[in-house]
Amino acid sequence: MNNDSGVIERSLREPAAFGELFHRYAASLHRYVARRAGEPLADDVTSETFLIAFERRATFDLGRDDARPWLFGIATNLIHRHRIAEARTLKSLERAAAEPEYDNSPNVDEIVDAQREVKKMARRLRRMSSGDRDCLLLFAWGDFTYEQIAQSLEIPVGTVRSRMNRARRILRTEPLSEEVHHEQTRFAPDSA
Repeated sequence: MNNDSGVIERSLREPAAFGELFHRYAASLHRYVARRAGEPLADDVTSETFLIAFERRATFDLGRDDARPWLFGIATNLIHRHRIAEARTLKSLERAAAEPEYDNSPNVDEIVDAQREVKKMARRLRRMSSGDRDCLLLFAWGDFTYEQIAQSLEIPVGTVRSRMNRARRILRTEPLSEEVHHEQTRFAPDSA
């Protein structure tokens, strides 16, 4: 009875047993929340997630062995309540990438290029719908399968596939206005 459903079932009789889930998943959940909503909010959302999960443990489907999708779903819903903080984090990430720090290291060009890419990625993430962004970030930062994402967000797997396709399309193809302008001026024929 070491699987998650066994731990939850045991915690109904022995509440302290629920701590096993915290020890198993708190670190990965915290990382996911920190990436989504910022480090200052991560502790609160992680704690609140486990508190809500503990209070609702009797409603967990014991037919599921893995509690991660359930826990990450709770965390994602809490993040939605903190949407303003998430938007601020993405904007500050964009601003931080816009102001490269110059030094004398031999990798300055690589650092500047990486900062530009972070800025572009932050803009693209902000342009996605919250549903598309949730799926993408659970996949990328939570290391979830499509099935786990579907369980977390309580949506069909087909919806996850559609959202992931849209998110990937935005990441691959959506030009940013300054990118288009930069590319046009960079490759424009000389008019001399």
